[in-house]
Amino acid sequence: MPMQVIRGLHNLRPEHRGCVTTIGNFDGVHLGHQAVFRHLREKAADFTLPATVVTFEPQPLEFFAPEQAPARLTRLREKLMAFREADIDRVVLLEFGPKLAAMPALQFIQELLLDGLSVRYLFVGDDFRFGHGRTGDIALLRQVGQEQGFQVENMNTFLVGDERVSSTRIREALARGDLEQAAHNLGRPYQICGRVVRGDARGRTIGFPTANIDLHRRVSPLNGVYAVLVLGLGEAPLPGVANIGNRPTVKGDTRYLLEVHLFDFDRQIYGEHVQVAFHRKLRDERRFDSFEALRQQIQRDSQAAQAFFGI
Repeated sequence: MPMQVIRGLHNLRPEHRGCVTTIGNFDGVHLGHQAVFRHLREKAADFTLPATVVTFEPQPLEFFAPEQAPARLTRLREKLMAFREADIDRVVLLEFGPKLAAMPALQFIQELLLDGLSVRYLFVGDDFRFGHGRTGDIALLRQVGQEQGFQVENMNTFLVGDERVSSTRIREALARGDLEQAAHNLGRPYQICGRVVRGDARGRTIGFPTANIDLHRRVSPLNGVYAVLVLGLGEAPLPGVANIGNRPTVKGDTRYLLEVHLFDFDRQIYGEHVQVAFHRKLRDERRFDSFEALRQQIQRDSQAAQAFFGI
């Protein structure tokens, strides 16, 4: 059966009652999250009930302090794709706004877990906080669970080697250009997904046409020039070189863009949905005094990416 997405508490119906559930942001859907989902599926099989993920959009910190909120590893579309790949049965997507932020912890439990989902088993982190003023915690959930007949289990920290896997650690690895460490924690190379949109065709004029990919992000976890593989345009991934940033050589352009130049590729791909997998950071983004200097640097970047991929 296809994964079901339920948007908002008001869309929970009687047929959604009875499930095993986990709650969180799950940004990046890294190896720790994947372990949670495996455990959830096992419990769902034990209870013969749907495996249900409850998550928030926007993420709570993006509501409370948008300027301080960290760069998203995965936007909503990417996250839902990852949930689907993890064989989650249902996703309850809660809009995090003034109403949810003001909801007392006991009301959250009553409306979501008891009345809405009639949860039988709940799997959350030790540090999970919820409700107005973050007053709800795992101890409160366990207390209500004992009274109402649902089981609460805490997630164990997931380690790679002797280091805890976390979205923060992955963001830090990406920021310093350590794509290998990020991939080690994600279980895959870091990817950004998006639709190819029309750009200003400036790259074509200097001999390096680019696919412009809509980021749908206020801020990106990556900045600079990378050797990439692009998936979604055929059977095999296509190698290329990508720039992600705000194009300092183009005056007056402050938009955050992902531009990818694919080697030996001349198809029209506007409107296509692609996944860009980042494999090696080549350099930081910088400003060039002329488009000729930029062209020469892109040529060097392309050669470096081709050498990395052995082509």
